Amino acid sequence: MPTGHFADRVGRKPLIVYGKLVQAVGFALALALLERPLLAGILSAIALGLGTAMVYPTLIASDHAHPAWRANALGTYRFWRDIGYAAGALVAGILADTLGLNATVIAAAVLTAACGLLANRWITEHRLATR
Repeated sequence: MPTGHFADRVGRKPLIVYGKLVQAVGFALALALLERPLLAGILSAIALGLGTAMVYPTLIASDHAHPAWRANALGTYRFWRDIGYAAGALVAGILADTLGLNATVIAAAVLTAACGLLANRWITEHRLATR
């Protein structure tokens, strides 16, 4: 809830971009601290949770969509998000079988960081007047 409120104040784009980058750091921490697995698990879980808290309410907010097509916009977002869950699990399983678990985590970190960088390049901020 605090990140959704924060996005109302600073805009959607910063939370999407930095949230994806924080998530990528969370994946990287899992591998960087392999010799300390408990610390790796705790720090990566914190980073992944924080990054997700930054990204998710920001992406699901549909207040920038015109009311006439707001439900369709939210439904389209959720459709692609849910397809991503299924496809991501399949791709991760295939990668883990062929390249190993570490390569799969690296791939997840790289794809997540790339998503944040692409969001930084392509998202245009349309700020609403604060209430």
